[in-house]
Amino acid sequence: MTEAQLFFRVPRYDIKGKRHLEINDKYYAADLGLRHSQIGFRADDMVGVMENLVYLELRRRGYRVSVGQWGNKEIDFVAEKNGEPHYLQVTLHLDAPSTIERETAPLLAINDNHPKTLVVLDQVHGDSISGIKVVSLADFL
Repeated sequence: MTEAQLFFRVPRYDIKGKRHLEINDKYYAADLGLRHSQIGFRADDMVGVMENLVYLELRRRGYRVSVGQWGNKEIDFVAEKNGEPHYLQVTLHLDAPSTIERETAPLLAINDNHPKTLVVLDQVHGDSISGIKVVSLADFL
């Protein structure tokens, strides 16, 4: 299915070691209908749908996309264009301090000056958390 470009294999990238890992790849569907046909529609998996949408949009914009790894923390996407990385996390809501901590901790652990973005389902207006830009999925798309 990956050779037919129905699904995309996304490698893991060790941000500290600056290299792609050979294990734990993720897969994203070229079309959400394909995703639903393979794993079924689950209303409780909206984050998975959002991640798939963000992945497809990053590819459409010409980014080379990997799943980031920083120690034992996962960064949803490391999008690279012209040698410059952009780190992104995807979540439904920022309605609890524990959610904010869980989603921002991996990005804050990366101590470089490259852009860091948190994509959420909620409407936001120019918000940022400790230098991490917070943008709604609608505005991101």
